[in-house]
Amino acid sequence: MTEPDDRSSLKQLDERLKAARTRHDQDRGLDNSGKSGANNAGVGFRIAVEMIAALAVGVGIGLLLDNWLGTKPWMLIVFFILGCGAGFTNLIRVARELDRKTRLAKQSKDAGNGQEG
Repeated sequence: MTEPDDRSSLKQLDERLKAARTRHDQDRGLDNSGKSGANNAGVGFRIAVEMIAALAVGVGIGLLLDNWLGTKPWMLIVFFILGCGAGFTNLIRVARELDRKTRLAKQSKDAGNGQEG
């Protein structure tokens, strides 16, 4: 007997969650209205920094281990490859995060257009 009440309360909860997500995204600057160029440059810079950092850490660890163990250049090669892998993993993570944000923005925009008209 309480099924209609449960459904309506779930719909209200869903609407409140969507509104809260939209407000949260707008507060964090995820609204791409008119700022896509700056946002894309920021994403590109972030990807570049993460790739360079991963490679630098890998090379640094490789050099330290080579000097400590006397295995030049094998640890450098191994950790360079591991650094490349970490960099590409970070690249995939950033791309997925950007895709998720883009989908959420599109869904909230579509939901907003559906409510107006």
